[in-house]
Amino acid sequence: MAEIKAEPFAFPVRHDQLALIVIDMQRDFAEPGGFGASLGNDVSRIGRIVPDVKRLIQGFRNAGLPVIHTMECHRADLSDLPPSKRDRGNPMLRIGDDGPMGRILIAGEPGTAILPELAPIDGEEVIEKPGKGAFYATGLGDVLQRKGIRQLVFAGVTTEVCVQTTMREANDRGYECLLAEEATESYFPEFKAAAIAMIRAQGAIVGWTAHVDDILESIAHA
Repeated sequence: MAEIKAEPFAFPVRHDQLALIVIDMQRDFAEPGGFGASLGNDVSRIGRIVPDVKRLIQGFRNAGLPVIHTMECHRADLSDLPPSKRDRGNPMLRIGDDGPMGRILIAGEPGTAILPELAPIDGEEVIEKPGKGAFYATGLGDVLQRKGIRQLVFAGVTTEVCVQTTMREANDRGYECLLAEEATESYFPEFKAAAIAMIRAQGAIVGWTAHVDDILESIAHA
């Protein structure tokens, strides 16, 4: 069996069951004036991972392996947005409010869109998710089952929230999960470091982590 160099030990990869999931690389989280900035975050941290995310996406495309994108967003009438999410904290803008790029995190609005450099191409699945995890209230499980996917490589943001939540959901469903370290980010560097440590603790209790170059080297021979 092929392997990807990883921590805490090599990831035993089966290329015919492997897919890339890119979590929430959206304008609202990565660009000035979006929701991430309204929370007081330094969104430039997210922008810095774009080249590595792009390399990873292109590597999967070149290898003929599935790429799945997620977008955190809600219905225009906010019927899928619980008060416990909308009312959290004290941001300048809340989900559903009018912002510089349209209504914040509402499906179809400009700010909700995936960054142009990372935009899906024809044939790639896009999962719209109302929660932090990509399995909750979505068809992701059905998509993976239809494609015969059992192993998932993760990229995107933020490491400790939507990425880690989805990895934990996937782990509970029996998927083997690998996080691409340079292709994920948090607004808080210490949170990214802690999430990576938690994911691969106790013998990969949630999953493995690996460098983008090592992942690309493996899938180039898929």
